Amino acid sequence: MPEHEVALTHSAFLELKEEWAGMREGYRFLDEKRLILASEILQELGRYEREMDGFRQVYGQAAETIRAAIARHGLEGLELYPKASIGYTELRVESRSVLGVTVQSAAWEADEQQPPEAAVDASPEADACRSAFSDLILRAARLAVLAGNLERLRLEYSRTARRARALEDVLLPEIDDNLEVIGAALEELEREEAIRVRQVRRLT
Repeated sequence: MPEHEVALTHSAFLELKEEWAGMREGYRFLDEKRLILASEILQELGRYEREMDGFRQVYGQAAETIRAAIARHGLEGLELYPKASIGYTELRVESRSVLGVTVQSAAWEADEQQPPEAAVDASPEADACRSAFSDLILRAARLAVLAGNLERLRLEYSRTARRARALEDVLLPEIDDNLEVIGAALEELEREEAIRVRQVRRLT
């Protein structure tokens, strides 16, 4: 608050000291929260990068298989090829909380696998293409879960960092300045009071 609004009293000084202590405690909590969130972000980023490496590898394989399958069957023939059956799979998502932020992990669980429909003109090229793209879909789902974790953690880290900076750069320095103003004023009042007391004693 501006200096002209500061009450130059002992009670105001003590209230500001309590407010300062509360803000310092809040800042320490926010600073620790930033560190925990940053650590969690790094761990999730490592998981995401490892999953992305696998996705890129399978993506490259899928691109090669689809070229070979198109060369064998043509685009229209490949479009008619029986699709993969992934109805037996289920994406199991488990959630945990990191300082109020939901962090999820995902894994595919499969019951007994159902074979795809028989193709009229079956070929290893088309089968490899179907298998590669099925794997790609499963990996994409896991990537989506990890990307969601990173986005939620990023948003919470940004909010926490803004609050911590507001305390560190604005509110705490403002209270420090006001404490200094009140403290100096109280010291001046005490000196004046001491001078008045000495003068009264001399007169009596």
